[in-house]
Amino acid sequence: MSEQEKPRVLSGIQPSGSMHLGNYLGAIRNWVDDQDKYNNYFMIADYHSLNTIRNGTEMRRNRKELVAMLLACGIDPERSVLFYQSELPEHTELAWIFTSLSPLGWLERMTQYKDKMSRLTETASISTGLLTYPALQAADILLYQADLVPVGADQRQHIEFTRDLAARFNNIFGETFVLPKAEIRKEVANVPSLTNPAKKMSKSNPDGNGRIDLLDQPNVIKKKFKRATTDSFRDVVFSDDPERAGLLNILSIYKAMTGKDEATIEAEFVGKGYGDLKVAVGEATVAHLEPIQAEYKRIMADKGYIKEVMDDGADRARRIARKTLRKVRRKIGME
Repeated sequence: MSEQEKPRVLSGIQPSGSMHLGNYLGAIRNWVDDQDKYNNYFMIADYHSLNTIRNGTEMRRNRKELVAMLLACGIDPERSVLFYQSELPEHTELAWIFTSLSPLGWLERMTQYKDKMSRLTETASISTGLLTYPALQAADILLYQADLVPVGADQRQHIEFTRDLAARFNNIFGETFVLPKAEIRKEVANVPSLTNPAKKMSKSNPDGNGRIDLLDQPNVIKKKFKRATTDSFRDVVFSDDPERAGLLNILSIYKAMTGKDEATIEAEFVGKGYGDLKVAVGEATVAHLEPIQAEYKRIMADKGYIKEVMDDGADRARRIARKTLRKVRRKIGME
């Protein structure tokens, strides 16, 4: 199948701190596995991170470390396009056009914005970027005429917003944009916290024991699993019982780390307890992450490689972005 025949996919990830196992299982590993299936554009969403990162040194470090980790996990710059969002001004130009076309009510109804508003007493504490960033996200996606956008279930609304905005533009100015579809894989859409399975694993959670960072040392990984929340039952089985969400989380991670099926895993732990499971999942995770960590260190030590990869990715992404933006500018009368 040629590049033109493959569905085009846009995936973005913010450089907002260390990557954890939830990022890896929920997104990155799927990106790696699907590189031959799709025509992939992987974007470092650094403009989006401006809503939370206000330090230039931190941003530069995070961007570099994120690229190194994506490459270490298996993103192949020969098969995929990897680029910084901020390297292409087409993103912000199209975002302003979309902001001008976005009804305020559409933006105010976005769940993440409403959740943030409900937690703050002063609206001055919320940046305008939190309200308008769905328009930038829509520009990110539509600029590349993406057919599919892999997202977690919590991002479904943003893809619906993007489709609505694309349809609105098409209705006003004529057919211009492909209406993208969300690709949500329910089995890995969200990886729960190890300490509170009611919440997803998150780098913003101050409780570091709830997540496994991809660069955690072996002893740290094993200790976090030993502290993981389970339940008061004894049998080690896959169960959808909400009271056993902690156990299901650990078993699901073990399944992902080893590639074993559920029946094999349950048979492995017959007559054994949660302590045995926690030791096993810790060791399996350490073994799985060891080559990734080694490759990450190698890439970080090669000062010129990351810049070379990202310069090439920006050039390749720009070919599509410029073509789309020129079409948009003609439609709205700017050319």
